[in-house]
Amino acid sequence: MQWLTAGALAICLAMIAGLLALVIVQGAPTFWPAALVQVRLEGGETWLGEVVKEERFAPSEAIFAAAPPDARTRAEKEAAASEGTVRRRLFRTGNFELTNEHFRWIDDFRVVEESRPERAVVLERTEWGRFYGTPKAFLVDGKPIAEGPAAWAEFEARRDAVRDRAEERRRLEKEAAGALNRRLRAGTLEVKRLELKHGPKSSEAAAARIRVEEEARLLEAEGATVRARIEALDRENARYVLSMTTSDGREHPIPASEVVRGYEANRLGVVDRLAVYASRWAEYLVDEPREANSEGGVWPAIFGTVVMTLLMSLAVVPFGVLAALYLREYARQGALVSAVRIAVNNLAGVPSIVFGVFGLGFFCYAVGGSVDRLFFPEALPSPTFGTGGVLWASITLALLTLPVVIVASEEALAAVPRSMREGSYACGASKWQTIRRIVLPRAAPGIMTGMILAMARGAGEVAPLMLVGAVKAAPDLPVDGEFPYLHLERSFMHLGFHIYDLGFQSQNSEAAKPMVYVTTFLLILIIVALNLAAIAVRARLRRRFAGGHF
Repeated sequence: MQWLTAGALAICLAMIAGLLALVIVQGAPTFWPAALVQVRLEGGETWLGEVVKEERFAPSEAIFAAAPPDARTRAEKEAAASEGTVRRRLFRTGNFELTNEHFRWIDDFRVVEESRPERAVVLERTEWGRFYGTPKAFLVDGKPIAEGPAAWAEFEARRDAVRDRAEERRRLEKEAAGALNRRLRAGTLEVKRLELKHGPKSSEAAAARIRVEEEARLLEAEGATVRARIEALDRENARYVLSMTTSDGREHPIPASEVVRGYEANRLGVVDRLAVYASRWAEYLVDEPREANSEGGVWPAIFGTVVMTLLMSLAVVPFGVLAALYLREYARQGALVSAVRIAVNNLAGVPSIVFGVFGLGFFCYAVGGSVDRLFFPEALPSPTFGTGGVLWASITLALLTLPVVIVASEEALAAVPRSMREGSYACGASKWQTIRRIVLPRAAPGIMTGMILAMARGAGEVAPLMLVGAVKAAPDLPVDGEFPYLHLERSFMHLGFHIYDLGFQSQNSEAAKPMVYVTTFLLILIIVALNLAAIAVRARLRRRFAGGHF
């Protein structure tokens, strides 16, 4: 039996280690800059890109028949030497606006020439994905000021200034213009609220309309200033264009403002590759996503995951502990309490999507709709709390993880020796004083264990979040610098939902596949970090009350 249990534990640990190894091996190299390979096929077709992966496959007779004679001869020789299989490679070819595809499988037997152009460039853009080619000229106001290698040097010299202007434009559009729109909407809602409260023709509503109209004129003037600045930045950045030549000889202009990162892939040394690798990781951790979440960063998803998990913990622990206290310390043990315990245990096996449906129907529509009618009638029919948001998502997951906390808390309360309770009663303490000063402090490590398990499960749940608040892209974080600072009604991004969206909803699954592994690895790290913080608190509580255990 000892060998059997030890072997089962070893198998479980091996499976966990294998899963983590798979995620790390597949995800860690994602941001490493690969070399650019150019191949020319037998018909003169030329492709340039990064080799993503390679595999061997058994070609069908139709593939042999469609190949030119020389290519068919090469394929037959390779197949004869390799048990009927030939090699093919998956190239990330980019240039989507020209080719309508991001990736292409290329059979090796079709390749007649292969090279690594020294001056080939990778451009990572805000739109359309990556572009591969060779710089031909750098244009200012439509006139070339540098050609060939000098064009790339000119582009690099001006890139930082262009990116600074593009970042300023984005900040003005999102923050300054967004703040003006929110102030204007707040004034409009205030007028509607007074109209609903006092009547459309009341003096209060009339005064509010006058005040809002005056403020709207001021906001319009501020908005005109912001728009003028944005237009000036756009005009300045539109002057700079990098003309690129693709592997098949086509010319294509790339506005410098659309380039997020660019480098000559085949001229990078180890230090330069490390710099690109670190830059991509930094972008991934602190920027917003782009290109249908397959490029850019996941900062909103990281922030939303942490906020939602903390709110869930704050909601589930008090209710779970109170329920466990009643069942263990106050309730008369009998058939009814046993039935309640059985129901709690059964709740742990209910599919998570059921909790999501309940949260959508009860919290979002019933409770949230009532809150909107009572406190935000001026915003209707647009819901404020009557739709998915971080508050309802947190409470729904709190219900989902509540059985875990109740069971763990009950076990922790039961583990406190009865002699401690009796000693407290003998000293004249009441039942509540005994629970508060003797039982709860010594049960706290076990209660923290339940919270850790709840956090680990809740942070990785996806199905309920799809119904009660998680979205593909959230323009505003649930926490910001505007009053009331914590906006519980807002939708949010979540790393688990982000993984689902990348893996199953992305229009470019091959491009998104490495990001799935990276995001999975990041979600695991965040859950581990949250658990380690809770474990540290639990260990401190255990040390504090170690002298009371016997």
